[in-house]
Amino acid sequence: MGLMRPMEYVGGKFLRWLDEAGELLLLFLQSVLWLLRPPFRFSQVMKQMEFVGIGSLGVTVLTGAFTGGVFALQSYHGFSLFGAESLVGSTVALALTRELGPVLTSLMVTGRAGSAMAAELGTMRVTEQIDALYVMAVNPVQYLVVPRILASVAMLPVLTVIADFVGIVGAYVVGVGLLGINHGIFISKIIEYMEFSDISMGLVKAAFFGLILSLVGCYKGFYTSGGAEGVGRATTRAVVLGSVLILASDYVLTAIMF
Repeated sequence: MGLMRPMEYVGGKFLRWLDEAGELLLLFLQSVLWLLRPPFRFSQVMKQMEFVGIGSLGVTVLTGAFTGGVFALQSYHGFSLFGAESLVGSTVALALTRELGPVLTSLMVTGRAGSAMAAELGTMRVTEQIDALYVMAVNPVQYLVVPRILASVAMLPVLTVIADFVGIVGAYVVGVGLLGINHGIFISKIIEYMEFSDISMGLVKAAFFGLILSLVGCYKGFYTSGGAEGVGRATTRAVVLGSVLILASDYVLTAIMF
């Protein structure tokens, strides 16, 4: 009997995980179906694009600038050990466009916008506003979930481009202005080693991460229960699950693209 309890606990956790994965997949499929059916709610999409994109611009710029600056500083000290300081610019640019830009931007947007999605939809669920939409013959997936997913998929690549640019500028300020790297060498190495495929890889990742963070945030909020306490739990779990899935999918996407 004592041996069965741990197995029951692990099995129960696994079954609950499968149940959540199935609900998440069903919500995604419903969103795809409602995306193709009228009415098309462009005003809701634009509102969410403003919230996800413009609202996250400040934190994106700060994240990109300090990431580029600190990475240039660390790279300089590493490359100076064997006289390769000229590679600092290209190293930072490649790291930002391929990995750091999309991943860090998505994590920051998950903490800001993904949590807000879970909190908004969770509050609507516990106050029966979602049920009221059904009563008014408005599908809540089309009205609430689809605009948030579209906005996140569209705006994450834009925010990533901004983060990449600001990060490279931050690396330039640190590398050229503070560490004394030659301006021409810094720029020429970036042009020499960076290709369009490096940028496109990061943008594809960013769009996929936008899908993940919005889908997870909407799912956790849409299926919230337990009143105000449940809304708090849903918000926390949305950020944690969204962040973990972004990091895990980053490895998978990198392995596929290389």
